[in-house]
Amino acid sequence: MKIWRNQLGISQEELAERADLHRTYVSDVERGARNLSLLSIEKLAEALQVPIASFFNSPELENECHGIIKRRSFLKKFVDVLLVEDNADDAAQTVQAFKKARFTNQIRVLPDGEAALDYVFCRGDFARRSLEKRQQIILLDLHLPRMSGQEVLRRMKADKQTRHLPVVVLTVSHLSRDIEECLRLGADGYIVKPVSFQTFCQATPPLNMDWALLKPLEPKSRKVLVSTSAD
Repeated sequence: MKIWRNQLGISQEELAERADLHRTYVSDVERGARNLSLLSIEKLAEALQVPIASFFNSPELENECHGIIKRRSFLKKFVDVLLVEDNADDAAQTVQAFKKARFTNQIRVLPDGEAALDYVFCRGDFARRSLEKRQQIILLDLHLPRMSGQEVLRRMKADKQTRHLPVVVLTVSHLSRDIEECLRLGADGYIVKPVSFQTFCQATPPLNMDWALLKPLEPKSRKVLVSTSAD
């Protein structure tokens, strides 16, 4: 990052001002003492006038870009997302937010709790699905028709075949008692609506998984696999 800053002929203070970040934050990043969030990467890339993908391909920033950037074959597994949301507007807004962030992972949207369980357990209308193709992360709204999100969560976490699947609960309030109950039932985190790519990023690091394949900003740029893994 320092190389790009020097090419522009600007100081750390000016870069921090352009990116709307604190000067000590920029200094820590350049010293390798601070992990970058996706939001900070976006701000710094814009301020430095470089593609976001450049950060992920930079050896100097390899261990700072949201934990670690894995350079590996992109034919290997990366996360599919199951979004269980009955509100069509909320579902469309979530999918659009991911598309805006150039998120290319498959997102499956289901409108109710029973359909979600059928999909996860590969039964009913989804009986032909392979058990090996289960979603690797589930975004689960709490207020669903036919079966509540809490009941879906309870049944998933009670079954040894599905208890390992990470579930992030979607809620409308930080203060909801439902959140405490969902965490007790085994939810891996929660996101307050509306869902954005940034809030998704913030909720998933504890899951320690390779999860996001992003489109490059330039046609000739390499795709990059963003990982929340700490190893």
